[in-house]
Parts: sequence; structure tokens; C-alpha cells
Amino acid sequence: MSDLFDVKGKCIVITGGGGVLCGTLARDLARNGAKVCIADYDETKANEVAKQIKDEGGFALPLCVNVLDKAQIQSALTCACDSMGKIDILINGAGGNKKEATTSDEMSFFDLPADAIRYVFDLNFLGTLLPSQVFGKHMADNGEGMILNVSSMNAFCPLTKIAAYSAAKAAVSNFTQWLAVHMCQNYSTDIRVNAIAPGFFITEQNRFLVTDKKTGNFTPRGQSIVDHTPMGRFGDAEELCGTVRWLLSDAAKFVTGIVVPIDGGFSAFSGV
Repeated sequence: MSDLFDVKGKCIVITGGGGVLCGTLARDLARNGAKVCIADYDETKANEVAKQIKDEGGFALPLCVNVLDKAQIQSALTCACDSMGKIDILINGAGGNKKEATTSDEMSFFDLPADAIRYVFDLNFLGTLLPSQVFGKHMADNGEGMILNVSSMNAFCPLTKIAAYSAAKAAVSNFTQWLAVHMCQNYSTDIRVNAIAPGFFITEQNRFLVTDKKTGNFTPRGQSIVDHTPMGRFGDAEELCGTVRWLLSDAAKFVTGIVVPIDGGFSAFSGV
């Protein structure tokens, strides 16, 4: 039974792999025998995660990649294939919000700048679609593969203040379903496309919204999130790993086109 969940020998590219959540996923997958390519816009962070993996005896290839530049993504595919031999799995983890695209006492919805909204939408949606084109073509040529997108709880029910981010993640969930069908019907039934929808984990992107910079205490928004999460806390990044390994392994061989909430019960709670 344990072999069902095995990822040993899988060659995995993780965009946004230098971040809090995807860095944790990269380390966990490497500990379980996968080869991982850490693709991140921030070269320093990619190198840090790769070094941590190598220090533990795992295989990691750091690459500086802008997920909005298709030529760079294509180069990343070439480098990853040269180093790892093939690509079995793409994890589209690059994404995030932008303070300037967030409503506040100082910033009305009516004044949100179009360039900030466009930045958030491009990073999250195009930053998922473009790597899926490049690596998806590689999988189509090989007749097998797996794409895992990172959506969000905001895709199920949008949170206040972050209109652009919520809309972009809803697009990621919709695209996940579309691409799953498209790859099966047009290329191979051995290509699966799924997504995870993390609930609330403190990252560099949301820290300014949920914690007070001076005190470190929860903001009213952060406390409200905890109050509306039946488990009564924010998640730990490591708590994504089991679900991800399931989706990437043969244990989920007949699973495609789904978006899995990992949210401590947030999506099940009406607030009453």
C-alpha cells in the first residue's frame, strides 16, 4: 500500500519554489526521493531551498525563472531536462497578492490602480497558464505527466479587500478543470491536472494583512480568519505535504480535474 504514495525518482519542477509553501513542498518531495527543480524569480531564495535539500542528501536544481516570460520557461524546461533527464510533474506555485491591489482605509476599490490589478492577475493566472503550455507540451509529447496548480480558498468564496487575487485564483481553479479535460481528450489519459486550495497559512504575501508589523499579534482580519476556521488556527506549511504527495502519486491515478481544499474546515463553516 505504501508504494501507492511513492514519489521516488519523480522529476518535478516547482515554480515559486523559493517561497514558504512551495519551498516546504520541495523539501518534502526531495526527502521522499524525488528530484526537484526549484524555479523562482528570486534566485537567492531558489538557491537557499536547493542548498537545504542538498545538505539533506537530496537532489535539487535551482533556476531563476520569470513565469511570465515564455522564453525563460522554455529555457528552464531545457535545463531541467538536461539535468534530470525528463519532467514528470509541474507544480505551478508561483503567485501572490500585491499591497497596491488591496483595498484599505487609504485605498478605495474605486481607486485601485489597473496596473496593480493586472500584476496580480498576470502573476497568478498567466503565471500558471504559460508554464502549463511549455511543460504540458513536453508531457503531451511523452504521453504522460502531472500538473498540480496552487489555487486558494479565495477561489471558493472571495475574501474582502483582495478582489484581484480572489478573481485570479478563481481563474486558476477554472483553468485546472479545463486543462484536465483538454489533456485527456486531446493528448493522453495518463496526463492529470489537479489543484490544491490552501486555506490560511502565513506567508510573505499575506503577512501584512493578518499580523501587526510592530507587535506580531493578529490583526482583526487575522483573528477573524482564525475564528472562522473550525480548527482554530492558521495552517503549518508541512500540512500541505500529505495531500500533495497523494495527488502526485499513483494513489490518485484516477483523479483529475479537482481542486482540493486544505483549510482546517474553513470552507465548511457558515460562520454560525
